[in-house]
This record gives sequence, structure tokens and C-alpha cells, in this order.
Amino acid sequence: MPCCLIIAVLAFPRLALVCMFLFSHYLQRAYHGLILPILGFIFLPLTTITYAWLINTHRPIEGLNLLILIAAVLIDAGGIGGGAFQKRD
Repeated sequence: MPCCLIIAVLAFPRLALVCMFLFSHYLQRAYHGLILPILGFIFLPLTTITYAWLINTHRPIEGLNLLILIAAVLIDAGGIGGGAFQKRD
């Protein structure tokens, strides 16, 4: 079941963010305010979820956890840049 949840979050990160915002306090504990989750929803949804997970599980942002966060940024940036690359060809 956890693998299906991870696949669903990777496939639909914006839907996962909306559900996390409406049905839990997960994002409110990680972000003190509303502007960063909204910007994360628009630009980097997977990174927003990953950072909230790291903060809520009290993991330090260093070492392997930093690599996980960087991977999330690269996946988000690849989704943005991949569309522009496809449009050009």
C-alpha cells in the first residue's frame, strides 16, 4: 500500500498537496504561512511535499536527505523544462 501511495504522489503531486492542505496539518507544521505552500503548489509541488516530509519527521537537511531534496527539485525542474523542449521540436 505505501508503494501505491508514493506512486500516486509522484504522478499527481498537486492533488496530493491539496489533500494534505485540506485534511491534515502537515503543511502548516512545515511552513509558517501560506505564501510558500502556494508558490510550491504552482512551481515545485514535489519539492514542497519532500521538504514538508523532512521537516515533519525531524530529519536534518544534510547528507542523504539533502540529496533527496535535490532530486525532488530536479524532477520538478525537469517537468517544467521538458515541456519547453518538446514544444521547440
